[in-house]
Parts: sequence; structure tokens; C-alpha cells
Amino acid sequence: MNKKDVQQIEFNEQKFKELILHVADKCEDDQDYGAIKLNKILFYSDFLAYAELGIPITGAEYIALEHGAAPKLLAPIRADMQKNQEIALRQRDRFGKTQVRVIPLRKADLSHFSSAEIALVDKVIDAFCGANAKDLSEYNHLERGWQIAEFKETIPYQAVFLSNEDAMPSDIKRAEELAILNKW
Repeated sequence: MNKKDVQQIEFNEQKFKELILHVADKCEDDQDYGAIKLNKILFYSDFLAYAELGIPITGAEYIALEHGAAPKLLAPIRADMQKNQEIALRQRDRFGKTQVRVIPLRKADLSHFSSAEIALVDKVIDAFCGANAKDLSEYNHLERGWQIAEFKETIPYQAVFLSNEDAMPSDIKRAEELAILNKW
């Protein structure tokens, strides 16, 4: 496969901002909601959308960090949203650690999203309800995409299709056949 065969994914900054606002609003009452949980909700929303809908919701680039996957441009976008008074950041002590929470100062404009996209995001939020930052980081560390990426390296969307299970001999044989056939 050459680079022309890989679908170009474009980042939609406006959708990314609106998604941050939506997640922050939906998670407002979740005591475990902070920066790490936001990162994981954004990551799984985009990657599951890629797997289920064929295209990510925002097209954000995610990188491998110590606590799991995180959007590469989250910090500057969050700062821009603060400057424009769309969000506020609240820091608080949570079990001896500093939890940074994004607080929405306006409602998200959901007209940027399909109903399938919002349903998927809400499903991810519901699935992570009650999970703390440590749990979500450990869970994210099981993802093959995070495992194969070097520190601060981009996790490709296609990694969502990688299995954590060892390849069967028949899988290896089929891969070898395809490699020969396609001159990989």
C-alpha cells in the first residue's frame, strides 16, 4: 500500500472545539472528570467513529503520552477557547493529585455533528462513567495503537483495527501471500 491509498484525514478544529464543550457539559457532574478523562473520551470518540462510521468525528491527531492517548493540539486549542471565554479551567485536589476540569461557558453547537456521531460520543461518555483517570490510563495502555507508538508519536487511526491477540499461523501465511501479491 502506498501513501495514495491511505485516506487523508482532515482536522476540523470547529468540531473539535464543539466536541470539547459537549463532553465538558455532559461530564459536569462526574467527580472523576478531568483532563485525562477528557483526553480518553475524545480519543475513543474519534477512533471508534473511524471504525464504525468510516471517518473520525474531528480528525484530530492523537499522540502517545505517559497517561495514554491525547490530542496533540489540545493545549493550544484549550488556551484559545479560554481566551475567547468559551471555557474555563478549574483545578482541584483529587486524591492528592491536581485535577484540571474544563468548564463550558457556552453550550456546544451540535449542528456540526450527525446524530450517529453524538450517539457514539454519548456512548463513550456513559461507558467511562465512574472510571477514574488511573483506570482510564491503564485501559488505554492496552490499546495496540498506544503500544506501538513511541512517546509523543502519532497514533494512526488505522490502529483501531489492530488486535491485541497474537496472530494465528493462518493469519501470518495470508499476510505473506498478500505481501507477495501486492509487492509490499
